[in-house]
Amino acid sequence: MSSGVPENEPASVGSVLGDQTTEIARIVAESAPGVERIPAAERVYAYVKAAILDRVYPGGELLTEGELATAVGVSRTPVREALLRLEESGLVKLYPKKGALVLPVLPQEINDVLEARELIEVHAAAKVWPRRKQLAETLKPHVDEMRKHRRAGDAKSFLEADRAFHEAIVGAAGNEILAKLYNSLRDRQVRMGVPGIEVQPARMDRSIAAHQEMIDALGGNSSKRFRELVVDHIHAAETDLRGLR
Repeated sequence: MSSGVPENEPASVGSVLGDQTTEIARIVAESAPGVERIPAAERVYAYVKAAILDRVYPGGELLTEGELATAVGVSRTPVREALLRLEESGLVKLYPKKGALVLPVLPQEINDVLEARELIEVHAAAKVWPRRKQLAETLKPHVDEMRKHRRAGDAKSFLEADRAFHEAIVGAAGNEILAKLYNSLRDRQVRMGVPGIEVQPARMDRSIAAHQEMIDALGGNSSKRFRELVVDHIHAAETDLRGLR
């Protein structure tokens, strides 16, 4: 079965990954200098994760160890290690002696991801409230980036700024375990949401307004209002995602 990447054409690595995975995937795809210094399993993990989130490897595609080893230029052992990590992330399901099936996005996954997002973000919103003035200053540049990318019509960069905004709130809460879990949830949401914002740019305008409202609420005296805005924004994301289905 095809690996999903045309010969001599690297996978797009513009996914909104929110961590160094994007850069590693780019280095691997371009065989850029320094690629050999990145551990082999990390190369495979970043490359395949970026390809899944960019839909180069769509839901329902079966990936084999041999094809991935050839694509990244490594042996099969690090491929197995990387696929185990991807299975833990909920992106693939391993079938012994067959390969890894890229899991399709199901309606229940939308429910689960957004419910978990709401739990984490509302908790973080309450915890960071005493430091709201500092948080507001941290969040303003992200909204400025969103406005810039909206003007340029760059949906993926817009979503990177959107994600950075929310990760800043969760990160400010100071719980590294929750921050890591939140990062994985946003990875999974990437596959659900990128196309919709590309074909419905008005969503970017609504999103900018919602994020600015959250910053404005941080300048007030109602922590309840801030939490309500966080919840409303996640519910709006759910409505948008369901509109794609």
